[in-house]
Amino acid sequence: MCKDLVLGQGQQRSSAPAANAAANKPQQQNGNVSVAGPPAPKYHAPSNQFSKASAPSAMKTPGGSQAKVVPIASLNPYQSKWTICARVTQKGQIRTWSNSRGEGKLFSIELVDESGEIRATAFNDQADKFFPLIELNKVYYFTKGNLKTANKQYTAVKNDYEITFTNETSVVLCDDAQHLPSVRFEFVSISELENTPKDSIVDVIGICKSYEDVTKITVKASNREVSKRNVHLMDTSGKLVTATLWGNEADTFDGSRQPVVAIKGARVSDFGGRSLSVLSSSTVVVNPDTPEAFKLRGWFDSEGQLLECSSISDVRGSAPGVNTNWKTLYEVKAENLGQGDKADYFSCVGTVVHLRKENCMYQACPSQDCNKKVIDQQNGLYRCEKCDREFPNFKYRMMLLVTIADCLEYQWVTCFQDAAEFILGQSAAFLGELKEKNEQAFEEVFQNANFNTYEFRIRVKLETYNDESRIKATAMDVKPVNYREYSKRLIANIRRNAQLG
Repeated sequence: MCKDLVLGQGQQRSSAPAANAAANKPQQQNGNVSVAGPPAPKYHAPSNQFSKASAPSAMKTPGGSQAKVVPIASLNPYQSKWTICARVTQKGQIRTWSNSRGEGKLFSIELVDESGEIRATAFNDQADKFFPLIELNKVYYFTKGNLKTANKQYTAVKNDYEITFTNETSVVLCDDAQHLPSVRFEFVSISELENTPKDSIVDVIGICKSYEDVTKITVKASNREVSKRNVHLMDTSGKLVTATLWGNEADTFDGSRQPVVAIKGARVSDFGGRSLSVLSSSTVVVNPDTPEAFKLRGWFDSEGQLLECSSISDVRGSAPGVNTNWKTLYEVKAENLGQGDKADYFSCVGTVVHLRKENCMYQACPSQDCNKKVIDQQNGLYRCEKCDREFPNFKYRMMLLVTIADCLEYQWVTCFQDAAEFILGQSAAFLGELKEKNEQAFEEVFQNANFNTYEFRIRVKLETYNDESRIKATAMDVKPVNYREYSKRLIANIRRNAQLG
């Protein structure tokens, strides 16, 4: 029924299994679990009762006595002796802390049986003892431990209580409970996230419509560099949300085949609409073996990939298919985008029909983090009022006004440095030098930039200047047209309009 091995309180009858358990420990990714099925055991829908024909109802202890196995759902703080048989569905890394009361270490796991799920945490000596021995996706008997009220702020585990390991806790490896479920999900639709409160912990599932390259950021608190990657998930609601992966999970994620991605315990953020952040306690499963995943895969392959989805996140990345709030310029004006308290963002395909070259460049402070316009002191020095310094040089910055048009409307758009340089095909430094030395060549750069078509990501906001209110449009991103995705959107629009007709 179970391997003759007790971890913790009891004595080991055989040292080989323990050694193998440590040697075969799967790699962890920044506390998150990434399972690219089919390694995870086959999913079975959980029952409401602990099946009498499921996991063994008793465990033989090293002393030969029988310990009754109880379902997770029956655990409560008033029990002193209990044994559960459960699968480890999430295993975090060991974390350390230090405060005025001292320092220590801990790691947490999530356990599942057919009745429910629960979180367990080991501190200090217990963390050192159990971390190398407990493996992800394996089934164990867990006996004794303190039960206390769970802190729901940091976990999505659906249980009012959680376990703390003690020096009396024992863990026995079990081999004959392969039918136990792997990860228990309670999915919410991506469209529901628009009305979900900030900082809520949710389970979501979606097709990876697109994903961005890994970037490196420095955490201010620890001055530590970590990896970050945004993935864009879509479901049958036609909505798309951005989820952020961190650490090794960000480094190793592969969305090239547009897999189904399930996330347990993601935190809802209101940064730029609604987005998700994967926590150290979250579980990420790629192509899970669940009915929801099979249904989603079939829907996407048959019709979803042609659907023009709408993003609930303010996405500014450059990955294909990311900027999904597509509008014509006529729709932008008809829907009064930018008229509210907050700015609106949309994407469009537009052609540059005019560029205003007058005052499109200015001399700016050469400091790395300052773009303030400098004052020519007429003595070979340039003064920055913001930095309160004088410099012998300056850098050129761009603020280019362009008119873009589509088949129905036109719009003035302000393009700052990166967007302006992309449209003109030259750097600001080169253009500044060209303007001083060869005015005709400078003019030709602007002439050649006309009548080129791009994908624009635009921010619109009502602004008031000299008691006059008007919509200001700013280009957040400009890139070449992805005609493959553009054609898909046009086909989807044709099909939708044909059904309306």
